[in-house]
Amino acid sequence: MPKLKTKSGVKKRFKITATGKIKHGAVGKRHRLISHNSKYIRQHRGTDTISDADAKTIKKWAPYGLK
Repeated sequence: MPKLKTKSGVKKRFKITATGKIKHGAVGKRHRLISHNSKYIRQHRGTDTISDADAKTIKKWAPYGLK
């Protein structure tokens, strides 16, 4: 069997925590921030974890895990 490739978008956007959950950066923080209010910008700082249903799909796209 050939080796499976990891989707390149997944390795750029996600990390796996020690407990096996998947975390990602907040969306909507790249450009056009003038149209968002301060509360939105403040609440979308840092990282967040993915729901279990979505994490299942992402783990299929990264067959050997992520660093």
